[in-house]
Amino acid sequence: MKFVVDSNVLFTFFWKAPILLSVLEKPVSLFSPEYALLEINNHESEIIKKSKTTQDIFNKQKVELANQIQFIYLDEYSLHIKKALSLAEHYSRKEYHNFIKDIDFYALALKAGCSIWTNDALFKKQKEILVFNTKEIITLCDSL
Repeated sequence: MKFVVDSNVLFTFFWKAPILLSVLEKPVSLFSPEYALLEINNHESEIIKKSKTTQDIFNKQKVELANQIQFIYLDEYSLHIKKALSLAEHYSRKEYHNFIKDIDFYALALKAGCSIWTNDALFKKQKEILVFNTKEIITLCDSL
């Protein structure tokens, strides 16, 4: 199974006993836009504070995360951004604005031909890409 993983799910990698680690033990391939690494860097102090860790441990975990998740450069999926934009044609203005913030995840999922793992309910509003929340991912992985 293949999934594009959104930034908020990646953030949980830094918590104690993260679900992401148990999923990585299963036969799955996880992808995320390189942009998600920038989001992790932008929220570094918040992640360190919430996870009650040190800068050194955070840096080691970030390297481990980068070794576990395939981070994909924009130029590898940019041709799918236009198609991804069409997924939100029926969204309200506010939903569309939020959708645009996550366009990289949709475009990468289209490119990779896979589902998205996110806890953001807005992702499920479109009908082209299958979207799973963490609870659903756990159930799927338990069946492997």
